[in-house]
Amino acid sequence: MKIKITNNLIFDSKKKPLLIAEISGNHSQNKKKFLNLILKSHQNGADLVKIQTYEPKDLTIKSFTDGFKIKKGTWKNEYLWNLYKNAHTPFSWHKEAFDLAKKKKINLFSTPFSERGVDLLESFKVPLYKVSSFEIIDHKLIDLIAKTKKPIIISTGLSNIREIKDAIKIINKYHNKIIIMHCISEYPTKLENINFQRINKLKKIFKNKLIGLSDHTNNIYSSQMSLNFKVVAIEKHV
Repeated sequence: MKIKITNNLIFDSKKKPLLIAEISGNHSQNKKKFLNLILKSHQNGADLVKIQTYEPKDLTIKSFTDGFKIKKGTWKNEYLWNLYKNAHTPFSWHKEAFDLAKKKKINLFSTPFSERGVDLLESFKVPLYKVSSFEIIDHKLIDLIAKTKKPIIISTGLSNIREIKDAIKIINKYHNKIIIMHCISEYPTKLENINFQRINKLKKIFKNKLIGLSDHTNNIYSSQMSLNFKVVAIEKHV
């Protein structure tokens, strides 16, 4: 099985996995750092570089009540609006990012979190999309992305098998270019929580789909170990 992105970029179950560098919010709201992370990821061997396309209003409302405060975990006591404000990549930065990618021949793509995000990315002619673990039940968004008929990577960190099947069913109305990513939505993920057997389960259930790993650990061991499971892609936060 294989999915072609460009002539030189193919997800192929019979070849080594493609490496995806995830920039996420690691630019700390510094545009120069953001652009440099894209460039350095490419220079250090990433086959693709991924950013995230959202602004706070795409994910929440500006409320500072208890209902919008995170109760536990890494971001305990943080309000959702402030969290997304500090982590988002401004829409106004995207043109420079894609101009850089075009100039340096970097395979840049993104995860949109809203319809306006998809519209923005379409204006830059992205070669593929990613659906985050958090958006796998946003069927309206998935349908809009699938309509572009471009390959879609799906992360499955928060989903059960039924939710994955529902998302795939929507995409299959338009095409079958899908890569399913095993993912644990824990930041950072403890090595003992990786659960590699889930990769085998995904392969067994989705026999005609390509399977990859979205790795949230703070080391490279799980990415290395995933090679034994013949994944087609390894995504790593940088």
